[in-house]
Parts: sequence; C-alpha cells; structure tokens
Amino acid sequence: MKAIAIQRYGGPEVLELMDLPEPRLGPDVVLVRVRYAGVNPADWKIREGFIDDWFESHFPMVMGCDLSGVVERTGLGVTEFAPGDEVVGYVRADHMQRGTYGELVAAPVRTLAHKPRALDWRAAAGLPAAGLTAYQALRRHLRIVPGEVLLVHAAAGGVGSLAVQIGRALGARVIGTASEHNHEFLRSLGAEPVTYGPGLADRVHALAPGGVDAVFDLMGGDTLLGSPALLRPGGRLASVSGDVTGLGGRYVFVRPDAADLAGLVAMADRGEVRVHVSAEFPLADAAQAHELVGSGHVRGKVVLAVAPS
Repeated sequence: MKAIAIQRYGGPEVLELMDLPEPRLGPDVVLVRVRYAGVNPADWKIREGFIDDWFESHFPMVMGCDLSGVVERTGLGVTEFAPGDEVVGYVRADHMQRGTYGELVAAPVRTLAHKPRALDWRAAAGLPAAGLTAYQALRRHLRIVPGEVLLVHAAAGGVGSLAVQIGRALGARVIGTASEHNHEFLRSLGAEPVTYGPGLADRVHALAPGGVDAVFDLMGGDTLLGSPALLRPGGRLASVSGDVTGLGGRYVFVRPDAADLAGLVAMADRGEVRVHVSAEFPLADAAQAHELVGSGHVRGKVVLAVAPS
C-alpha cells in the first residue's frame, strides 16, 4: 500500500511516500480503506520528535491519526462493524508506527464509529481528533451545563471551532478569542468574538461582567496564564497545555473512545456541529499540508485526499 511515513524525525522534508506492507489484523481490529486523512498540529510535533518520550516509536512511522473510510475486513472478534461500513476514526495506539496517512489502516474497534451521514468524506475526516478533544474537554473536564458562559481561546482553529459548536449545543453562551479576520466565521458558528492581545481581559469582562463560568484554552503561554482572572468565583479552567495544572485547572489529552466518538457523530447528524475544511492536499503533498498546519494560521481543518472517489 502507499503511505506517507518518516524514517527519522525532522522537518516536512522527512515525509516520504512509501510502499509498505498491508497491515495485519488482530482479533479486535478493523482494516479500513482510507478516503481522507485529517492533519492535526500534533502530527508535525510527532514528526519532529517532540513526544518521543511519551510513546514507544518505530520506524518507518506512518503519520496521522484521523480518517474517514470504508471497512475492508474485520478481525475475528469484531461484531460492531462489517465490510462495506463507512467509518470515521481517531486511530491512536500506545506506540507510534501505523498512522492514517495511508491507503489501508488497521484500526482497533475502540477508535472507530460509523461515519456521520450529514458530513461528506473530507469533512468527516476532520472530525475525530479535533472533535473528540473539544467533546471530552467540555463534557468530561469542564462539565458544561445550559446557561453557562464558556470562553474558548483560539476559537477559529480545528479544535476551537468545534468547541464553539459543542458548547452551543450543550446550551452555553460562547465567547471566542480569534484574530479579527476570523470574527465573522465565529459569529457564523454562534460565538461572540473578541480579539487577542492587550486589553483582552477588559473585552471579555465587557461581555461577561461577572466573569465566565469556564475557559477552554488552546493557546497556552500568556493566554493561559491570564485565564484564571477571567473566571467568576468557582469557575473552571481546562487546557491542552500541561501548565494548566499549576493554575488549578484540568489538562486535556484526547483519548480514543468509541462512545464519545459515537456521541460526536450523533451531534453532527443532528446538525449541531459541522467541520470547516480550509484546505485539501493530495496524499503525496503531505509536506505542504504540514507546513500550513505548522504555521498556526489555519481556520478549521486541513485534510489529505487518499482515495477520495
């Protein structure tokens, strides 16, 4: 099969289009023929070796964790899926080797759900990792309830744009920080936009004088450090930066969860969340996709077309 893999850590130039053996199936594993693969900020961090201390790694390493595709074959113990089923997946194992930037992916059952009927193939591929990050942050860590005010930092990105929509679906009023050119996009998702930079606290307090009930931070750094001052007494803070624990908040590290992914798919089918795909690249141009995502200026998601038709 064709796949994009790396044989060493480094910049986008280490991404290679390779011929690799077809993955073998365990008893609880599904072989998926990939239509599209999502590209996430975590992908370039993995490519550069930033999380090598967290996971056992093996080369050549196929990149990626998001997919939309069709079940080709199932392991002996699989009852949840059958050949021909259309699926989406956040395919992350406890070691790094077999990702989703390839024609075939061996995906454990716990990483998959049936594809949302309401999303096309490329939008569906952008849903799992970003959507699960937002879903688990808002439902498990922040426990958003109707009537609360939620602040999302970096609200126009892949995770942020889905967090805005999930927050709205959970009944929250959502304020989102973003560059001014993304404000109309945030309004279209149901958020009240505010601009980054000096005076942010004043702008947030002008919208929520008593402070917000919850902050979901996707920026880290000074933005995270300033977030506790934006909370009302008893407010909650979560972030994708581990520094949040020193501020009394919850660290969000997304995990594969079939029930959560099915819940996210149901939200998409009810029209509560949609995926904005800002760019699509052929599989062979994965390096260009990584450069774009690594710039930090992507609205919504970037995807790779593996076998789109």
